[in-house]
Amino acid sequence: MKKFRKVLDGLTTSSPGGTIGSPSCGSAAGTPTAAPTPKEIDVQETLVSENFQLCKTVRHGFPYQPTALAFDPVQKILAIGSRSGGVRILGRPGVDCYCQHESGAAVLQLQFLINEGALVTACADDTLHLWNLRQRRPAVLHSLKFNRERITFCHLPFQSKWLYVGTERGNTHIVNIESFILSGYVIMWNKAIELSTKTHPGPVVHLSDSPKDEGKLLIGFEGGTIVQWDLRAKKADFRIYYDEAIHSVSWHHEGKQFMCSHSDGSLTLWNLRNTTKPFQVTFPHGKIQKDGRKESCKPILKVEYKTSRSSEPFVIFSGGLSYDKAGRRPALTIMHGKAITVLEMDHPIVEFMVLCETPYNNEVQEPYAVVVLLEKDLIVVDLTQSNYPVFENPYPMDIHESPVTCTAYFADCPPDIIPILYSIGAKHKKTGYSQKEWPVGGGTWTLGSHTYSEIIITGHADGSIKFWDASAFTLQMLYKLKTSKVFEKPKPGDGRAAEMGEDDPFAVQMVSWCPHSRIFCVVGISAHIILYRFSKYEANTQTVSLEVRLQCEPEDIITPSENENNPCFSEPTSHSPQTHYQHPVSPGSRTPDGAKDSVPSLKVKEKMVRVPPGYQSDLVIQLLWVDGEPPQQITSLDINSAYGLLAFGNCNGLAVVDYLQKTVILCISTLDLYGATDPYQRLTRSPRRNRQSTSEHCMRGLSNFYSDSKKRIRTSYQSLTELTDNQQSIDMERSKSPTSDHVNGHCTSPTSQPCSAGKPRIPMGPEGPRLTRRGPGRPPFRKAQSAACMEISLPVSHTEGHASRRAMLQQLHGVTMYSHDEHHTTTSYCWNERESRENSFSRSRSSSVSSIDRDTKEAITTLQFGESYGRKHDALPTPCLWVGTSLGVVILIPLSIPTDHEERMEDPVTVGPSGAVLMLKGSVLRFAFLDCNGALIQSPYEVWRDLNAPEDPDRPRRRKLVHFSPSSSQDAFGEGHLAVVCSERQAKVFLMPSQSCLFVHNITESSFVLRADVVSLCNSVCLACFCANGHVMTLSLPSLRPLMDVNYLPLTDMRIARTFCFTNEGQALYLSSPTEIQRITYSQEMCDNLQEMLGELFTPIETPEAQNRGFLKGFFGGNAHTFDREELFGEAAAGKASRSLAQHIPGQGGVEGMKVAASGVVGDLARARIALDERGQRLGELEERTALMMTSAETFSKHAHELMLKCKDKKWYQF
Repeated sequence: MKKFRKVLDGLTTSSPGGTIGSPSCGSAAGTPTAAPTPKEIDVQETLVSENFQLCKTVRHGFPYQPTALAFDPVQKILAIGSRSGGVRILGRPGVDCYCQHESGAAVLQLQFLINEGALVTACADDTLHLWNLRQRRPAVLHSLKFNRERITFCHLPFQSKWLYVGTERGNTHIVNIESFILSGYVIMWNKAIELSTKTHPGPVVHLSDSPKDEGKLLIGFEGGTIVQWDLRAKKADFRIYYDEAIHSVSWHHEGKQFMCSHSDGSLTLWNLRNTTKPFQVTFPHGKIQKDGRKESCKPILKVEYKTSRSSEPFVIFSGGLSYDKAGRRPALTIMHGKAITVLEMDHPIVEFMVLCETPYNNEVQEPYAVVVLLEKDLIVVDLTQSNYPVFENPYPMDIHESPVTCTAYFADCPPDIIPILYSIGAKHKKTGYSQKEWPVGGGTWTLGSHTYSEIIITGHADGSIKFWDASAFTLQMLYKLKTSKVFEKPKPGDGRAAEMGEDDPFAVQMVSWCPHSRIFCVVGISAHIILYRFSKYEANTQTVSLEVRLQCEPEDIITPSENENNPCFSEPTSHSPQTHYQHPVSPGSRTPDGAKDSVPSLKVKEKMVRVPPGYQSDLVIQLLWVDGEPPQQITSLDINSAYGLLAFGNCNGLAVVDYLQKTVILCISTLDLYGATDPYQRLTRSPRRNRQSTSEHCMRGLSNFYSDSKKRIRTSYQSLTELTDNQQSIDMERSKSPTSDHVNGHCTSPTSQPCSAGKPRIPMGPEGPRLTRRGPGRPPFRKAQSAACMEISLPVSHTEGHASRRAMLQQLHGVTMYSHDEHHTTTSYCWNERESRENSFSRSRSSSVSSIDRDTKEAITTLQFGESYGRKHDALPTPCLWVGTSLGVVILIPLSIPTDHEERMEDPVTVGPSGAVLMLKGSVLRFAFLDCNGALIQSPYEVWRDLNAPEDPDRPRRRKLVHFSPSSSQDAFGEGHLAVVCSERQAKVFLMPSQSCLFVHNITESSFVLRADVVSLCNSVCLACFCANGHVMTLSLPSLRPLMDVNYLPLTDMRIARTFCFTNEGQALYLSSPTEIQRITYSQEMCDNLQEMLGELFTPIETPEAQNRGFLKGFFGGNAHTFDREELFGEAAAGKASRSLAQHIPGQGGVEGMKVAASGVVGDLARARIALDERGQRLGELEERTALMMTSAETFSKHAHELMLKCKDKKWYQF
């Protein structure tokens, strides 16, 4: 604990470790600087660096780009490998583990050591890994890197420690699982085939031991050759040559037959009695045509042949459909006797596996389910019912049902919100699932002690919203909301629908949610906002629609003033606010020249509709088209239920809506917000040319402008869902877009709209003057790209830096970009030369590079309602709106809100003139307020009330407000509060109402902050930041001391930048892939308790005993138990393998494994003692059985001797 005391006695003091200096000069990166304060501030900070540690916790969702599948039939756990080298291991709900190969190579195959708590992975870099699953966080124990051959197939027999490895050259190697060293025993391809064969058989595609005799190994080569190799005799028993390529092989459990799938869509059944030709050849989906020929079919990629005691065998395979039926979906075919069932899938099949009752391959299999791994889904089919229903998946595998476009994370929510959402969402669940229990039920999981209510909200491209229960490291969907139901569906013949040309016009950009008042707000890509209220009753409602014309006329050139970095300015002079207009809802109109004007992008349903319980739309706000140009996308949003106000802004200006009275109370440009306190010098612009002289330029491509712009916008969330990250394709797309240009975070095209700053457009009559929207030669401005991603800026000092920054921005914005300087990479020239060559550019929003970018447009980047002091001399806090812009300017707007309930519903809310103006470097990202004791001041809110509930005469429904006044927790009334402001570059703490800058910290010089939030942790608060260079940092409050700075991950994927969000209790999340959510923690306490919160993958289970085969079956069918692999493959018999063939790499074993090894000796001894006791018990049982057999033998011998004596003297005819 450290106490910070700042006192102003006419002198400026510095914090420990800082330098004495004026606060207006800022400070070096990492050094907080003190500033004068008007009074004594005493804050005790409790957070220290020891409270922070960054680590991953759990990953939710469907594994991205899956490649392999495995199942442990005894432990009942499932493993899925992916193309990026990840392995997801799933058990019962709550048991979900993610492992990652350091190499990042794709996982080719997975093999469980059944009931041993281990997993073997074969990767595309020709490396085998052995994972230890007996710890909560699995780790690699051994690795084996093949140097000269490529791995194509692996097989591990049940209860064997020798792994068969097939290679691309056709050879088969054998690896000892315990030591992970190659055996000297090798089956060379030229020994497996006949000497007379002139062609190479191809890579090994199948390996399996015979159910009849474990000493026989069946080897399948891709070229169509099948060899049964006698491991003892080291020779081939038989060889099969087939014309079609082989994809898979499956044994009958008796070991007398096996089935093969081929590339021509056929299945062949082979009998070991006669291997010269197949016993049966079938084309399951190949019909005989009129000319007598079979239809050509697709390859059957995999087949499984499983037997059942009570019914006919199951033959299950994927693929094999005929080519001539275009548009058919991928299918899994189940052949059961004469019945053939085709199960069509929504996505291509990657792998499937039949789940059986027994792990032994020489017993009747009794299949009960089949796990099907699709490219974007995981389903399990119930084989015990004739209609083959699917099991209800308990895992959140449908996060990507529609591409995720934004995320929000709320920790420590009100405890009643989750049950309510679950009860509402449960009414809309799908039916028709299998009634049986989910078959993947392995592992153990218990609810940890450190649990609290957590909710994750995801917004999607189709306009849907999903609420997820994220408590205790689990994820379960609670409730789904479809925002598209508020609007009319665009008709194919509708002119507006054709002009829009957008596949997903309802895509969600950002969300705002107040868990206490249950007010929910959604911002969409079509510049629309939907406000929802929660109700437990269904109701007949008609959604009110407001249309706002937030479009600016002049295009002012902004030049930074000399006191750009000054944190505060002189007191603004009083001025009357601009008149505000509410644009009436009107039908679409067009300008005289045919351009679309004063129409929204979407049409709200006008009729009364019946809405179910849950979130019900209350208000829709839409920005209007102006002169044929679509509205700029909304970049910031805040809603306050206590005030009944909603504020939003974009690059044109700011609007405030009273959602209680359904009126617009403020609609103003960013420039007019300043009044007399404008920190920039606005230079006048040369007059425009006549509209007629530039009509050809302005109207060029106007007919398809909206379609093109929306397609570019759509790539912002399409990049979240692309299955391939191909930089070459990005470069190709960039070269294909010569009409677009990108500098400092903006993409432009000749048909785009400029982002202008100036006075808002006042609605006028048909006879009123109408000015042109764009001057000659001005660069157009494209619609903003993503809700979760603001435009970002990097300092540019040379061409290489500019190119790298542009590449990052290109990925972040999800659009294709093209710049003139890409064709002049060898020539470095200044920005002024570029401006003269390219006429003009769209500019960065960062004030830190304003010396480079002389023409900067200002956007509203963040908004925050709260009780504050609008001016220096205010004595009491009043409702205010804090506005942050892309130029690092903070503006306070005081609000006058009636306090009485009746007056609030009737009297208008008035907006005062702009108050304080503060300055920071870079775009403003976040506001937060602390009292003078350092405690976080929550925004006031209205307690939730159900507007659709039946009226109670005795208890009239009135608004109940909860306020957190800055002076409520302090001794002296009106003492003030602290305002924390964070931008892309720095963080500042101001004392209100004096507006003195107490602390300033330059967060980064070489990068920029993407996400920042003030979060609570360990009964205190801190500022958490995520930078574009991958660093996660935390700063103390209010002193802004660096507490943690971890280089977490390089920002190679801009999806992370868009979806990264912090929350309380030291947690954060981001979209690690288009289908997965990764949760992390930066709390040391949670890292310490992580082990008990995660599930156990391995549970001690006794291996089921093999069935007694009987004397006759064992005698005539061979005895597989006499096969000793150790004697055959060990170093004594087979020798050592070549050192150059493979390299053994010892694994780390994991931190947890090391801890267990260091501190769990007693546990190891206990386990060894238990094992010895079990062994002694089994030996005792064996001794008892042996004694019983000896007694039975003596009794039999006695009776036989008596019978012999009795019959000794009898003649043959006496019997």
